Amino acid sequence: MRPISTDSGGAQPEPARPPVSERPAFASGPFRAVGMPAEKSKDFGGSTRRLFGLMRSERAGAVAVLCLALVSVTLSVLGPKILGHATDIIFDGIRHGGVDFSRLRNVLLVVVVLYIGASVLSWLQSYTLAGVVQRTMYRLRSEVEDKLNRFPLRYVDSQPRGDLLSRVTNDIDNIAQSLQQTLSQLLTSTLTLVGVMVMMFVISPILAMVALVTIPLSLVIMKTITKHSKKRFVAQWKHTGALNAQIEEAFSGHALVKVFGRQGEIEQRFRDKNGDLYQASFGAQFIAGIIQPAMMFLGNLNYVAIAVIGGLRVSSGSLSIGDVQAFIQYSRQFTQPLTQLASMANVLQSGVASAERVFELLDADEEGTESPRREMNPRGRVQFDHVSFSYDPATPLITELSFVAEPGQTIAIVGPTGAGKTTLVNLIMRFYELDGGAITLDGNNIAEMARHDLRAEVGMVLQDTWLFSGTIHDNIRYGNLDATDEQILEAARAAYVDRFVHSLPEGYATIVDDEGGTVSAGEKQLLTIARAFLADPTILILDEATSSVDTRTEVLIQKAMAALRSKRTSFVIAHRLSTIRDADLILVMDSGSIVEQGTHHELLLKGGAYFTLYSAQFAAPATEV
Repeated sequence: MRPISTDSGGAQPEPARPPVSERPAFASGPFRAVGMPAEKSKDFGGSTRRLFGLMRSERAGAVAVLCLALVSVTLSVLGPKILGHATDIIFDGIRHGGVDFSRLRNVLLVVVVLYIGASVLSWLQSYTLAGVVQRTMYRLRSEVEDKLNRFPLRYVDSQPRGDLLSRVTNDIDNIAQSLQQTLSQLLTSTLTLVGVMVMMFVISPILAMVALVTIPLSLVIMKTITKHSKKRFVAQWKHTGALNAQIEEAFSGHALVKVFGRQGEIEQRFRDKNGDLYQASFGAQFIAGIIQPAMMFLGNLNYVAIAVIGGLRVSSGSLSIGDVQAFIQYSRQFTQPLTQLASMANVLQSGVASAERVFELLDADEEGTESPRREMNPRGRVQFDHVSFSYDPATPLITELSFVAEPGQTIAIVGPTGAGKTTLVNLIMRFYELDGGAITLDGNNIAEMARHDLRAEVGMVLQDTWLFSGTIHDNIRYGNLDATDEQILEAARAAYVDRFVHSLPEGYATIVDDEGGTVSAGEKQLLTIARAFLADPTILILDEATSSVDTRTEVLIQKAMAALRSKRTSFVIAHRLSTIRDADLILVMDSGSIVEQGTHHELLLKGGAYFTLYSAQFAAPATEV
C-alpha cells in the first residue's frame, strides 16, 4: 500500500461552512497560568469521578502512595509529642539538680530518626505519585491523539483551532499538575489534620476543644474571601484573554502593522489592555493573599489561648510543661492543613474544569465505522452519481451532481469562489460523508471502502503548503516512508526541487518548517509537489498547486505535472485558466452545480460561463477611472 500524501492534514473547504461559536480566548495562550480555571466546572462530582477513574489501572501505585503518606504523616505527628518528653527531661533535671543527658540523647535520636524516616517516605510518596499521574496522563494523551485521528473533518472545521489545541496541550498539562499537587497535598493535609487532632485530644481534651473553635471561624473567613476573590479572578482571566488575543494578532500581522505605520496604535491598545489586566490581577491577587495572614491571625489567637490555659494547667499540675510545648506545636500545625485544603480545592476545581474540556473532546462524535481493509488495484475511474452535499442542512451546496472521470484523464474544476470546487475533492477523499447519491472508484462505492485504502491511492497538493519541522529530505520522504534515497532524489528532480536545494548550505539536510524562512513560498510549494511525486498515487488532486511559483517555474511545473498525470486520474482546481488548457475535461461549477463541461476550445466556442471567466482574465480591456 502506498502511504497517504497530505499537505495540510486535510483540505479546507470553501465558504458555506456553518458558523463557529468562538470560545473565550483565555483558555489558552502564553499568558495562561496553571492552576487557575478559565471556567468553572459544570459537573464537579461527575467529572471528578471520571477523572479519578482514569487511574483505575494504577490501583497498586495509589495504594502505595496512601500507605507511604500514612506512615510518613504518623512519624511526623509523633515528633512533637516525643520532643515534649525531651523538654520534661530537661525541666526535671533542672529541678532535681542534674539533667540525664544519656536519656535526653536517646529521646533526641528517636526524634531525628522519626523525622528522617518521615522525609524519606514523603519523598518516596512524591516519586510514586509522579509515576501514577504521568502514566495516567500518558494514556490520556494517547487516547486524545487516537480520538483526533478518528474525527471527521466536519468536527475539526467547526472548532476554533486555538481552542482545540488548548484542550490537547494546556488542559492536559493543567490536569497533570493539578493532580500532582492536589493528590499529594489533600492526602497529606487530611492525614495530618486527623493525626494532629488525635494527638491533641490525647494530650489534653480541654485544650483540644479550645483549638477546635478556630475551625468554623477559619471556614467562614475562607468562604468569605473566596467569594470575593472569585469574581476578580474571572475578570483577571477575561482581561488576560483579551491581552493574549491582542498580542497574538499584532504578532501574526507584524508586517502589516509596520507597512501601515500602526505601531503607535498597537502600543496604545497594549497599554490599555495591560492596564486593565493590572487592575484586575491586583485586586484578585490581593484578596486571595489575605487568606494566609487571616489564618495566621487566627493561629496567633489560638496560640495565646492555648498558652494561657496550658500555663494554668501546668501550674495546677494537670499537665507537664513538655505536653504544653507539644500541644503548642500541634496547634501551630493545625491551621496549616486547613489552609492547604482550601488552596488545593481551588487547584482541583481548575483541574476538573480542564478535564471536562478534554472529556468533551473524547465524547465528540467520530467518523463512522470503518469497512474491512482489502487489497486494491484501482485503475482510477471516478464517477459522481447524483451526489448531494451541504455543510448546513438549511443551505444546500451540491445538488444532484453527476459526471465521470475516466482513468488517466485530467479533470479541471473552475468557477467563482464558493462554487464548491474544493468541497468536491473533499468528498472524493471522504473527508465528509454524502447527503445523497454515491461516488464510485472503479465501480466500488467509496462509502463502503476503508478510508485508509481510499486515501492511500490519492495524492494531494494544496494551495496552502504544509511542512513539518525537519530536513528537506524528510519532508519529501513524508510522501512514502519506504522510499529509497534514490527515489527521493528522482522525485526532487521531477519537481525541480533539486536545482534550488544545491544552493542551500546544508543541501537536503537543510532544516525547514511550516513558517518557512529557509525557503521561499514557491520553493515550499515545489517541496509539496515532490512529496506527491514520491507517493505515486492512482488519483492526483491539485488545488491551485502552482499559485505560489513564478512564471518560469510554473512552466517547468506544468511539464512535470503532465508527466505526473500520465496514467493517473487527476483533478485540478484552478483559478489561473492558462494552467488547464490541455485538460481532458473542464467542469465549470457555480453554486454547487456543474453549469458547463467540455474541453477548453469547446467551452470557448459556447461563449458561456467559462468564456466569461476566461475573458475576465485574458481579454478584459483596460478602463479609465
